[in-house]
This record gives sequence, C-alpha cells and structure tokens, in this order.
Amino acid sequence: MSFSKTKTGLEKIQEDWANQWNDALAIWSKFTKLSEPRWCKNTQEANKEGLSSSFAMIRFADQAIVINLDDIQKQNLENFALEILAHEIGHHVYCPADLTDHGRMLARMRRGLPTKEHLAGLVANLYADLLINDRLQRSNNLKMADVYKALGKDSQDRLWTFYMRIYEILWSLPKQTLAKGKIDSQMEGDAQLGASVVRVYGKDWLKGSGRFAALCLTYLLDDDAQTTKNILKGWLDTQSAGSGQIPDGLVDIEDGEAEDVIHPSLDEEITGISTKDKKTGEGNDTVGISSAHSQTGNSGGQCREPFEFGEILRGLGVNLTPHEIAIRYYRERAIPHLVKFPYRELPESKEPLAESLDVWEVGQPLEDIDWFESAMVSPVIVPGYTTVQRVYGTTSGTQPEREPVDLDLYVDCSGSMPNPQYNTSYLTLAGAIIALSALRAGSRVKATLWSGKNEFQTTDGFVRDENEILKILTGFIGGATAFPIHLLRDTFKDRKPSDRPVHILSISDDGIDTMFDTDEKGNNGWDVSKMALENGRGGGTHVLNLWQEWNKYPVLIKAGEQGWSINRVTDWNQLVEFARRFSEENYAQKK
Repeated sequence: MSFSKTKTGLEKIQEDWANQWNDALAIWSKFTKLSEPRWCKNTQEANKEGLSSSFAMIRFADQAIVINLDDIQKQNLENFALEILAHEIGHHVYCPADLTDHGRMLARMRRGLPTKEHLAGLVANLYADLLINDRLQRSNNLKMADVYKALGKDSQDRLWTFYMRIYEILWSLPKQTLAKGKIDSQMEGDAQLGASVVRVYGKDWLKGSGRFAALCLTYLLDDDAQTTKNILKGWLDTQSAGSGQIPDGLVDIEDGEAEDVIHPSLDEEITGISTKDKKTGEGNDTVGISSAHSQTGNSGGQCREPFEFGEILRGLGVNLTPHEIAIRYYRERAIPHLVKFPYRELPESKEPLAESLDVWEVGQPLEDIDWFESAMVSPVIVPGYTTVQRVYGTTSGTQPEREPVDLDLYVDCSGSMPNPQYNTSYLTLAGAIIALSALRAGSRVKATLWSGKNEFQTTDGFVRDENEILKILTGFIGGATAFPIHLLRDTFKDRKPSDRPVHILSISDDGIDTMFDTDEKGNNGWDVSKMALENGRGGGTHVLNLWQEWNKYPVLIKAGEQGWSINRVTDWNQLVEFARRFSEENYAQKK
C-alpha cells in the first residue's frame, strides 16, 4: 500500500503561482526573460533573501524576485498571482528597470523633499508602483484595485489617503473605494495633479519623479514618518533592490536634474499654462521647491557631496559604511582625471638574438624543441638524441626599458581639513588622482594620512592595492599638526641605489613647516628631508594652500634650496588641476 503526501497550503500556492509565471512575463513582452522567483515559505527564509519590508521584493544584483508565500497567505492575496508577479516583473523591465536609473530617481526626489530627504526611497517606491499598476490595470485588465482592497488598509493617514485617491482618479473609481481617510479640497486637487503626473510622464518617468516627490512633501510633513512606514509596510518592494550591487554614475549631478524638480501645479506640460509672464516674457517668481533647495549640498553644481552620495546608496538598499562609501566616491571622481604616471628611461633594453643550436634533452620544456631544425638533423625523431633547441643571446634593441617611479604620498588631515567622508576633500581627491594614476602606470604607492604627534594612518609600505590606498586617503583624524618625520626617515634611511626611485609628495598648508622640526630621536628634520631626497632619487614636491606667495616663507625658501619643488594653491579645489598637471608636465612619458 502506498501513501501520497498531501500538499500543504503553501505548497499549493507555490505551485499555482509558478504555473502563472510565464503568463506574467508575457504581459510585458514575449521576449521578457527572468528566472522563476525565489519562493520563501516562512519569515526565516525570506530574511535570508533580504526580504523584510514586504511580501515581495526585487533585487537587481541577480535580477531576482523574492516572494514570501507565508505573508501572501496571511494577507489573503493567494488569488492575485498574476497581478503581483506582473507587478514585480514591471520593476525589472519598466520602473526603475536598473539600479542606476533608480539612483537617478532618488537623487531627484531628495531635491523635492527638503527636510524629508531620508524618505526618498519610500516615495520612489510609491511612484514606481503607481506607474506599473496603472499600466497593468488599464492596458492588461489586471485587478490591481482588488489587490489594494484585499490588503484592507483602512488608514486615516493623509499620505495613504492621498495615494489611494490618485488610484481612484486614474481608474475612475468612486471616491473612497480605496481611500478611507478625509479628502479635503486641497487633497482632491493634489490627487488630480498626481494622476496627471502618471499619465503625462508615463513614458519619461524619470522626469516626472521629482514632480511627484514635490507633490508628496506636504503629506510627509503632516504625518509621522514611522506611522507612514508602518502603513506602507507590505508593499515596499524596492527598498533592498540594490543589495549586493553598487551602480556607477551617481556622483555627478546631471544637467537638468534640479529643473526636473518642480511642483506639478507649475508644470505647463500638466496644467497647459505657461509659467512665463505674458507681458514681460520673464518667468514668475514662484519656481517651485527645487530652486532654493537645489543650491544646498552640491559641490559647485557638478558633483554631489559624499554624504549625499551615501544617502542615495542607502536609499537603494546598498549597505556600506561611510568609509566604504567614501572610497567609492573618490575613486569615481578621480577616474576622469587619471593619466599615466612617470617612467624613468634606462639604457636600451636587450632584444633576443638567435644564435647556435643545442641538444634538447628529455625533461626540458617540450615547447623549446625546434622541430624544423630537428628534422634537418634526422628524419627520424629520437628525443634526447636528434632533437635540438635554439640558443639565444641578446642584442641592444631600439626601445628603451622604462621604470615607473614609485610614490610616497603624505596628505595633511589636521583639524582644519574637511572630513572626506562627509564633505568633498580636495586633498583626498588630488591624492586619489595621483595615486591611481601611479598604479595605472605600474608604480607602487605608499600613502600616509597625518595630523598631530603620533597621529597618522599609513599603508603597509609601498603597495599596488588601490583599495588599501583609498582606505587611507579617505580616513579622517582631525587633530593637531605635526608632520610624521619618523615615517619619512624610516622609509628612506636604508634605501639602496638599486631600489626603484621614489617621488615624495606632500599635500598640506603652512603646517608643512613641522616637517623640519626635530624627530623623537633628536634628528634634525632638515637632515631627514635631505636624506630622503637623496636616497629617494625621484624628487620631492610640496603643494600647499598658502595665503601669500611661498617665497614669503623663510622655511619654504630653504626647502626650495634643498631641492623641493614648491607649488602654491589659493583654494583647495585648485588641487584637482595640480594633480593633472603634476602627472602630465613633470612625470608623464614624453613622446
């Protein structure tokens, strides 16, 4: 007698939903290809997949969809397989479709949510859901409205009421079919504008995202943020979309990014009313939320600050420490400026020159056999007797050998310097440009961050690991000012003439004069400095932020006489141009 195992409720749900997976894919296109969802039968399995804020989620790193079947059953959503699966697929193929565009949307929404920037991820999720659900309900006749009814959220929360009212307008549903809270005239007007944003910008949703955020701001200011999050829990399926992946291209502020963030009531594409004054032809004074807010927190209108970049990554679900985010930030900002670092020309290299033949013996590399010459010795090949190999000598070639110059980099990180993990530090950026250029050219780099006495961070000697170097450069000390003379001394005191040449570079201000103090062993800093230049054999440079010409400082005049190249900047952002010129003019390979 055999017994068949009865399927559990969750197994039946999984089987039914899996059977409808291909139909859900076909709703978007017959060419849509995604792997079947990760089916989770309990909270523990869902948490392992990173699913905690919803009954479903997407993940861009592996193009995955995760479904918590237990939550589906608890919330009575078993009969909406096609609706929910098609919705999740829509996030992959329509909005946001990829992690970079998701980040671009968050950047715009943060501008539209002054004082509530941390809720940009929540608003982005609402906006993406509106776009997807409207298309599925109207174009594909799916029962998206019934999904919200099944969720049974009868909340009086103003944001949720406003959001549900937009759906009612989009789908021509009677008022309070979905929206259960009080709807006043302002909310009714805002909901009409919200529906217009969805319809007008459905094919250019990125442009409409900032407008939608500006529209939501009033309701986020009215409601308690935690209450709003609790109400929306269960449908926040993009909150961890960026887990396991970091997008490129989010450090730069896009052209037109600020202009995309206006209140929909000021958008002539929506209202049909031009914002230009009919008499003067000039714009009205009221230009929307972004005009004032867009001037805060950007670096000269071109790049975001590190903390803004970090907030966008966190909104994507990317879990990195501020230090890890800073490494990513400065690497991305440095890349456009990288150049080849110096090569030192040596006497002409030796080219191989074929000379005589020698017997190839068993045990030697098989590829060394010259088969043509072996056949000339004897038509019968006998390994070790008739097999021969070519013997090579050397001759002077036409191309010189090139030896990269290593870099010993010292970056001032005293209390007067910015924290590179929060605000842009041009000292860090310049150091990153030069250090990464050095690595690209084959050099090794020793990077040191210094502040007060015995306050320093440094790499383990000269290395070629860019993460290790950037980890040092993006650190922060913020103490007093005392150059680490002992590090300079110990780096060069035993350096041999046969070792590769090293260029010594320091980035600082007038605090560099501490380099010539007495070290902990009583050595004169000038003697250490001279020894380092002589043993390094690659030269030395100081680039300093000074309020007057460097030759007004007696210490720097003496340093110049000792052999140091002194470069003055009057603003820290000039260090970027210095970093490029330093590599190009002084060390780049000359044709």
